[in-house]
Amino acid sequence: MNEQKERIKILCAGIFSLILVLGVARFAYTPLLPLMQQQAGLGIAEAGWLAAVNYAGYLCGAVLAAMISDLVLKDRLYRIGMVIAVLSTAMMGLTTDSTVWAVSRFVAGLSSAAGMLFGTGLILNWLIRHNHRSELGIHFAGIGLGIAGCAAAVALMSSWLDWREQWFAFTAFGCVLLVPALRWLPPPDRSAVTKSGEVMTDRPPTALFMRLFMVAYFCAGIGYVVSATFIVAIVDQLPGLAGRGTLVFLAIGVAAAPACIVWDFVARRTGDLNALILAAVLQIGGILLPLAGGLPAALAGALLFGGTFIGMVSLVLTMAGRYYPTRPAKMMGKMTVSYGIAQIIAPALTGWLAGSLGSYAAGLYLAAAAMVVGVVLLLVLKAVERREAAGAVPAFEA
Repeated sequence: MNEQKERIKILCAGIFSLILVLGVARFAYTPLLPLMQQQAGLGIAEAGWLAAVNYAGYLCGAVLAAMISDLVLKDRLYRIGMVIAVLSTAMMGLTTDSTVWAVSRFVAGLSSAAGMLFGTGLILNWLIRHNHRSELGIHFAGIGLGIAGCAAAVALMSSWLDWREQWFAFTAFGCVLLVPALRWLPPPDRSAVTKSGEVMTDRPPTALFMRLFMVAYFCAGIGYVVSATFIVAIVDQLPGLAGRGTLVFLAIGVAAAPACIVWDFVARRTGDLNALILAAVLQIGGILLPLAGGLPAALAGALLFGGTFIGMVSLVLTMAGRYYPTRPAKMMGKMTVSYGIAQIIAPALTGWLAGSLGSYAAGLYLAAAAMVVGVVLLLVLKAVERREAAGAVPAFEA
């Protein structure tokens, strides 16, 4: 019974950490974007560049995660990242200087990597060591809760707080989240065996598998980031939908909250790669549906998008943990570098296209096309996996 309580406490630490680093430090920017454009003079292209800077910080954090194997150092960096998440949120309300905003978005990206990679890796390592299922669905509910919570908070606060005051309100909320995120995650165990005495052995995939997987995940990064960054502004620009963007963003969060748990069950029945392919196909529909026009289509697209993008992330990072149970952040970092590069390129390109064409539609078509390529690569990956299993190809460190 005590073991189960400890598991719940640790998973809650992960949930609160993700609400902090992704909901508050990262995704509060999305529903606040139209308000900052109206009240703080933030331009469309500049908004895209700020998002790109955020993902550059995330990418740097991912590179760091791929290089570090020491669990104690990962734990220390995770805790530093939680504090940085709060500080970067406060920075956004202190000025209208775009350079300071860029610094804030960069360090917020670093904190996101700390939560997503170091925190997730530490939690997955604990689950495996204590002979629990190596699934992250409950943990990743924090992302959906963060998105939904931030969207709801902005919708409620916008009638009586300006953009600056809302950033400060999010900072105060971040301080509350900081306490369980730090206190409820225990120091890491560096022993080479699980609690039951089973030896933990890494079984890395082949180099070919890793290369294909990373390119497919790059495509998923493009498919994710355009809607995640611009969906509020996109919907607000559609005919008859001005002011409805925050509602659509809220729908994304509501769908994302239980999505990872659902995709864990799907993967148990179909296998991880089949679940990834299904999620990617559904996400294409979620990306394109808002362009059909009307609130029902936008909400349906939001539910599909929210219910799939985070499921893909959860499945990929869970697979990484199974390949590297002793150091799951190693492969997580490599995969996230691929995902992160896409998240630097796509927002800047989408912002430029929107500024040039006066519409975000081109960015959504770009995201959908990338997802189609990603689906094809995942199908190729399935064939490679079957061939390697049949031929018993030895695994090499990617």
